[in-house]
Amino acid sequence: MPDATVIPVLGYDDVRAAVAWLCDVLGFTERLRIGDHRAQLVYGDGAIVVTGRSAPASASVMVRVADAHAHHDHARQRGATITQPPTDFPYGERQYSLEDLGGHRWTFSQSLADVAPADWGGTLLT
Repeated sequence: MPDATVIPVLGYDDVRAAVAWLCDVLGFTERLRIGDHRAQLVYGDGAIVVTGRSAPASASVMVRVADAHAHHDHARQRGATITQPPTDFPYGERQYSLEDLGGHRWTFSQSLADVAPADWGGTLLT
């Protein structure tokens, strides 16, 4: 298993096509292939599992990136469906979102500043 503590499992109609797309467009690396029905992909210290679809897409995944603009440009150049362009938020993050070929929503987030939650309306509980 990958070292990540939380590993989302995302279903796709065509696992091999999804793996190719996620690696090419989003920058994942395939770590393990299990036949044509399952694969483990890694990105930095995070990971996902790609599997055959058993239900309609409803997952949303957030990935931390070093440069949201560069990641956005790479994905857009490869035909990704961008649902929100890079936007700076008051909580110190620059984020953009897209929908992948399986209908899953992805948000890519770049930390710009360490802003106290009280400064943008949040409440830190721990």
